[in-house]
Parts: sequence; structure tokens; C-alpha cells
Amino acid sequence: MSESLTAQPVTAQPVTAHALPMAITTYLERSASAKPASARHTFTENAVVVDDGKTYTGEAAIATWLAGNTAEFEYTTTLLRTAKDESSTTVVNRIAGNFPGRSVDLNYRFELDAESGLIQALTITI
Repeated sequence: MSESLTAQPVTAQPVTAHALPMAITTYLERSASAKPASARHTFTENAVVVDDGKTYTGEAAIATWLAGNTAEFEYTTTLLRTAKDESSTTVVNRIAGNFPGRSVDLNYRFELDAESGLIQALTITI
């Protein structure tokens, strides 16, 4: 596992895609689908998403962000690896498509709400 995947690489434990929490699996499936805005239901009401240097807070902002992500480019995703530590789950996906550079590996760091199991924070980085 790469140290860039987690702030605590010593305690990080690898997990398989099948072991991912339901909110993460659903987010990944829906965000890459023909209706990515439906992934908004995987977030808590006041969730925070950080992507490409911008922060989106709350349901409306996240729904707009989700809808805008696929409107611009066509792409496919391939799961490369996952890791879990005490506070988060990181998923690394290879995104390939008709955008500049044609391929990029993105780190999705998910923090889930302990009570609801929904995503309370998502940070996406290269």
C-alpha cells in the first residue's frame, strides 16, 4: 500500500471491493452510471466533498457537483485497490476517457457517519 493513500499507513488494512461499505459501493456504481446525480442519496445531509481544489457542502451542492462531473467527459473506471484505516476507507480508481491526459488514478477517501453508514466526507485527489 502506498503511503499516499492514508495518513496512517502502519494501521491501514487492505480490503476487497466486496468488503466495502454499502454507501461506498453504491456511490461508486451510481456516480459512474448514466444518472450520476442519484449518488447524492449516499451522502449525509451536511456532507462535504472536496474535489479538484473545490469544496461542496450539503445536498444541493453535492447533487450539482455530481451532475456536472459526467456532463463534460465520457469515461470508464477500473478499481485498482482499496485500503481501510480507523477513520476512513480509500478507493483508488483508474479513470480513462476523452479528457486531457486520457487516464488518471484517483484516490477517493471516504469518511462514513457511524450512525447512518452514509458518506459524511469524500476527498478526491490524484
